[in-house]
Amino acid sequence: MPHNLYLHSSLSQIRKINHKDKKDIRKAVRFMTWDSNLQLSLAFVVNSLLLILGASLFFGHASEISAFSQMYNALQDSTIAGAIASSTLSTLFALALLASGQNSTITGTLTGQIVMEGFLHMKLPQWIIRVGTRIFALLPVMIVAVLFGHQEKTLDQLLVYSQVFLPFSIFPLIYLTSKKSVMGEFTNAKWNTILGYVVSIILTILNIKLLFDIF
Repeated sequence: MPHNLYLHSSLSQIRKINHKDKKDIRKAVRFMTWDSNLQLSLAFVVNSLLLILGASLFFGHASEISAFSQMYNALQDSTIAGAIASSTLSTLFALALLASGQNSTITGTLTGQIVMEGFLHMKLPQWIIRVGTRIFALLPVMIVAVLFGHQEKTLDQLLVYSQVFLPFSIFPLIYLTSKKSVMGEFTNAKWNTILGYVVSIILTILNIKLLFDIF
């Protein structure tokens, strides 16, 4: 998600280091790199397993399963899920969706706090900032839920909408981290910058294609 880029960038700020000591900064950067890579690698593995499991279970049933509620019911149907079909499996699926939603909510709230403190320099108690950002974020969500709550397909498209903002987060990030005037000796390697731009352009093109395919 685009907002997680801000969250990952802010993680380095919470480490208590001597910002005048290059050795200390280099050590913090190394730990942050390992920290981010480990988290993203685990997320990649989990997402890949879910996609592989979904493809193996529901291949050939695309016309029957087009919503989360249908998938929940399908996991209890032995004619679709096979021998592993059970109410326990569908319950675990529902809990996983709930946990995913909570995780997204938490990271979104923390990112809102980081942006308000970093860009707007708002020095307010953290609980006020968190409550304020959640209320501000909930208003459009409640409007969408009231207007389109009965259309699950429309709600699923919100995930696509969120990807529209990815280029506005990732391109400035690559640009700033490759500038020596900003990062000093800790700038991205040239190959890293080129690879970052190439991957970002590919993702942007795929997201644009997805928008046209859906709408």
